[in-house]
Amino acid sequence: MSPSRSPHWPEVELHVVTGKGGTGKSTVAAALALALASTGKSVLLCEVEGRQGIAQMFDVPPLPYEERRIATGLPGPRGGAGTVYALHIDAESALLEYLAMYYRLGRAGRALDRFGVIDFATTIAPGVRDVLLTGKVFEAARHGRKKGTSSRAGAAYDAIVLDAPPTGRITQFLNVNSELAGLAKVGPIKGQADRVMTLFRSSRTAVHLVTVLEEMPVQETADGIADLRAARLPVGGVVVNLVRPRDLDAEDLRRAREDTLDRERIGADLAAAGVRLDPAPGQPEDGLLDGLLSEARDHAERRALEDRQREVVAGLDVPTYELPRLPGGLDLGGLYELAAALREQGMA
Repeated sequence: MSPSRSPHWPEVELHVVTGKGGTGKSTVAAALALALASTGKSVLLCEVEGRQGIAQMFDVPPLPYEERRIATGLPGPRGGAGTVYALHIDAESALLEYLAMYYRLGRAGRALDRFGVIDFATTIAPGVRDVLLTGKVFEAARHGRKKGTSSRAGAAYDAIVLDAPPTGRITQFLNVNSELAGLAKVGPIKGQADRVMTLFRSSRTAVHLVTVLEEMPVQETADGIADLRAARLPVGGVVVNLVRPRDLDAEDLRRAREDTLDRERIGADLAAAGVRLDPAPGQPEDGLLDGLLSEARDHAERRALEDRQREVVAGLDVPTYELPRLPGGLDLGGLYELAAALREQGMA
């Protein structure tokens, strides 16, 4: 599988990012927002899972229910850098805002919150909760947004990146009409769900899936693509995250798996490089070399597993992108490095 090298999403305004837990979904969403900003765009990065992950990644204070500027993209070949804004969306605040906008329940809405009615409504009816969360994303995506909300009134974004729920719930989360079928057949909430679905099923939206080269995440990615297509939701690309460096050729990997590497040559090469193989007290003379060869075998076996999963990803018939495993861990500099990789591969 070779990563895509041409832009696939010039018309997309809403990039929904999902993935199995542990694959780095939120990291990829943040990197994509930076990549889009590095093409000169004004970008809104949204999260809906209540973990304040954006604030942690960008090393800023916890985000309120309000759009805040958090970063600037790297200058790109097509001009100056754009800006990344962030929004932490919670269902309770979204419902209060909804009541104020459509029913003019200002103080009355806050009173309901004190009595626990808001929490009851968003817990007892998960479909309503998802309509509120996705409705706020829809509000940010449209032009001429309402004043008096948490939005930057009148501001328009070139792109929105949504750090969405995991793959196992993404179709249910986005397919809000289906979730509301037994709750609301008419009325403002049903109308809002219809408008949201118009956006989600249009060419303005793409749902990207994040995976790592392991059997369970890749299978969940394949299942997620099938579910999205069955719900007529637009599948975007697959981002393969945490890719290990491919610095050994196939023959060396085979020898490492079969324990047929030339021990004497490796020992001589290490000695020539200044690596001492003197054993620790009580250890056999060649214990360190044995440990290194064991590490090589484990690495080769892992690479073989990844190569098999890479073939599965290639068979999904969607654009694919790869992000490296960062040896120093993830910080803001690492996010910019990943953003540059996505831009270079044509995802932004």
